[in-house]
Amino acid sequence: MSDRPNIDDVKAYLLGLQQSICKALEAEDGEARFVADSWDRPEGGGGTSRVMTNGKVFEQAGVNFSHVMGDKLPGSATAHRSELAGRSFEAMGVSLVIHPHNPYIPTSHANVRFFIASKEGEAPVWWFGGGFDLTPYYGFEDDAVHWHRTAREACAPFGDNVYHDYKKWCDDYFYLKHRDEPRGIGGLFFDDLNEGGFEHSFALMQSVGNHYIDAYRPIVARRKATTYGERERDFQLYRRGRYVEFNLVYDRGTLFGLQSGGRTESILMSLPPLVKWRYNWQPEAGSAEAELYEVFLKPRDWLASSS
Repeated sequence: MSDRPNIDDVKAYLLGLQQSICKALEAEDGEARFVADSWDRPEGGGGTSRVMTNGKVFEQAGVNFSHVMGDKLPGSATAHRSELAGRSFEAMGVSLVIHPHNPYIPTSHANVRFFIASKEGEAPVWWFGGGFDLTPYYGFEDDAVHWHRTAREACAPFGDNVYHDYKKWCDDYFYLKHRDEPRGIGGLFFDDLNEGGFEHSFALMQSVGNHYIDAYRPIVARRKATTYGERERDFQLYRRGRYVEFNLVYDRGTLFGLQSGGRTESILMSLPPLVKWRYNWQPEAGSAEAELYEVFLKPRDWLASSS
């Protein structure tokens, strides 16, 4: 079997993943449906954004597929990879963010992607990246354990240390330095993956993509009927502000998309429809809101006491 990158196979997988995730989320919502919005990029390529709004369970859910290409990479891509300068590129991926109505259901994010840069007379430079992470507003240990157990299962066929390494990478990446706090309880994150060749790397990326719904949907099902009031909703909207801050200040995908001339509506689909900020707010001592900061927004081995 050839170990050269097969772009057609990657694209077919990503389109199938987008479809299967949308079907699973529609089934869990039970009311709303995703609307597809296809777009073209003048510089090359395009994609399809699938967005669900004002569902029974999901306030806004976006599942994007994009496949863009060009003759020159944006600065965000070449800043730490000087060998990419002067190469044409193709980048494709599925990226999603799910914002539920109920504050007891966490927001979730997942992304799987492939990148290849080519130059005549030279071997292509390529890699996979991706992961998934969870951002609760009210913490539940059984949800966190389930999320991380599923993440570990996604990594298990690829080596004993893969989950540990990708979990730490996720903890380090989804960290708001200006707030000195994590975005959530983490999960998996990896980038620049080409170790072991194309087939091995592609299989790992697929395993991560395929395990996302297994990780998230049971949590949604468990929490979606939980009663909540104005206090919980207000805290959810306040904490969503952290999500906005991370995506606009740090997120590599957002920066790459904007700098490469991607479709702004699709790139910023990750932002929640409603959000609040307030000056120097602190949670009440001993409250469930304080517990989020004190227990759940701390890097932790969630599987230390689980099988």
